[in-house]
Amino acid sequence: MLRRHRKPDALQGTLDLLVLKTLSCGPHHGYGIAADIQSISDDILRVEEGSLYPALHRMEHLGWITAEWQMTENNRRARLYKLTRAGQRRLDEEQLKWDRLMKAVGKVLRFA
Repeated sequence: MLRRHRKPDALQGTLDLLVLKTLSCGPHHGYGIAADIQSISDDILRVEEGSLYPALHRMEHLGWITAEWQMTENNRRARLYKLTRAGQRRLDEEQLKWDRLMKAVGKVLRFA
């Protein structure tokens, strides 16, 4: 029986893009990633823990990010996530895909 590999849906791909882009600015813990995305998007985009942490673990497994335990400014232990070279390459690829998608959607909106 032929098994189909499920492609990630657009939302998951978008979450990856947002997380990788956020980490390209420097290391962050999970809460900081979610807070930055929400703040930069003027509270339009909200990343819930139930989506963020599985995505971070998946990206760590794929080698796009690394993580280590550190103490925060509030004297709490938190995992600090960093972008790897492979993650930067993935970010560049995802950014190109996103740019092509937005260009295509813009054309349809203008001419359809």
